Amino acid sequence: MTAPARVAVFDLDGTITKRDTLVPYLAGWLRRHPGRALQLWRLPGALLRYALLGRDRGRLKTDLLRIVMGPAHRAEVAAWSEAFVASLAPPFLHPKALAAIRRHREAGDRLVLLSASVDLYVPLIGRRLGFDETICTGVRWDGERLDGGLTTENRRGEEKRRVVEALRARYCGARFAAYGNATSDFDHLAVVEAPLLVNANARARREGRRRGLPCADWSR
Repeated sequence: MTAPARVAVFDLDGTITKRDTLVPYLAGWLRRHPGRALQLWRLPGALLRYALLGRDRGRLKTDLLRIVMGPAHRAEVAAWSEAFVASLAPPFLHPKALAAIRRHREAGDRLVLLSASVDLYVPLIGRRLGFDETICTGVRWDGERLDGGLTTENRRGEEKRRVVEALRARYCGARFAAYGNATSDFDHLAVVEAPLLVNANARARREGRRRGLPCADWSR
């Protein structure tokens, strides 16, 4: 296969979508399985651990998945994931993000979706939007039952930078563009030729400009 001249790496939550995807995904599971609400008494403890023990977002993801979805069967999870992704109507997505994806595709660039959200549904979003490759946080299974532990590092911050550097080694000579929306994206935006900070809050925009990152608002 011919190496691409350019690789475009897109963050998902807040960059392509207008908000987080994991919370709506879990909320939708609760609507389908209202009996799981009986486990929500465990949620304050998980949030307290997060606040007091280093704000480990990967551990929080595991806790949320185990509390809300428990040992769900693989077939049930797959059915919900398909329904969830099908429900992501255009109002949930930034039109300018979709236009940027389309421009890169038409230019022949390799499209990579890089997200800290989980592989229960992010690869389905990647396929729906026409990405060539999806890299996201992996979730562990125990046979056909959801365990909820993580099989990869939480794909955020420095871990995203490591992923992009691995992509650079794989596609040696290619120029890289990357899109992100938060301060946690600064690490990987700093190691590409064409970074763009989009839809960021005021603090992130100020810090991004201080670091020399171009900024854009895809919400308008």
